[in-house]
Amino acid sequence: MQDLLSKIVGDDELHARWLNTLSFMENAGARKISACEATEEVSLMQLKHAAEEHRHAYYLKKQISKLSDQLCATYRPQELLAAYATRRYLHRLDVQVCRYLKQRLGLSGQLLKDAAYLLVTYAIEVRADALYPEYQQVLSEAGHKVTVKSIILEEEGHLEEMLAQLRLFSDIWEQHASIAQQLEQALFTEWWLAVTQETEHPSYA
Repeated sequence: MQDLLSKIVGDDELHARWLNTLSFMENAGARKISACEATEEVSLMQLKHAAEEHRHAYYLKKQISKLSDQLCATYRPQELLAAYATRRYLHRLDVQVCRYLKQRLGLSGQLLKDAAYLLVTYAIEVRADALYPEYQQVLSEAGHKVTVKSIILEEEGHLEEMLAQLRLFSDIWEQHASIAQQLEQALFTEWWLAVTQETEHPSYA
């Protein structure tokens, strides 16, 4: 992973698209969280989580200006890495987790939304807890002005919050969480391969 990240960090145009891709995914996550909210019973944690994911999307987008003022102004496909896989990644995970919860637990309606929020968010936070430190290590070793240290701290907090909520959700939450992680791992592998292929043959807008 670090070899590819080093290649990305070493190319300002690729790096801008990488940051923009992460920003898009954080924004998509925030929108998913909001879409899961009940009409009236919205927890403080859920509001906090959505707000912080939106802030991450903004922060990552803002970091692009350290590379250039002319790159990645939008989330258009040509301004993302592996745009097709990136746009489908979180949606596919949500669909697959919902299918599992329907079949395994017979959930529907708001109960399904709440459970999917917990499992999808948990799987994504586990991924973030692995990916962002790897990226930061590459940045630090390169002495780069871009940093994601603040995001790492908040993602660690999100993961702890999800673990606490999952323990309340089910006595066998580890089994459900393991399934969500397996689904996410398959999607991440597809996404990372797409990013790798595009990085080897970049096409700039």
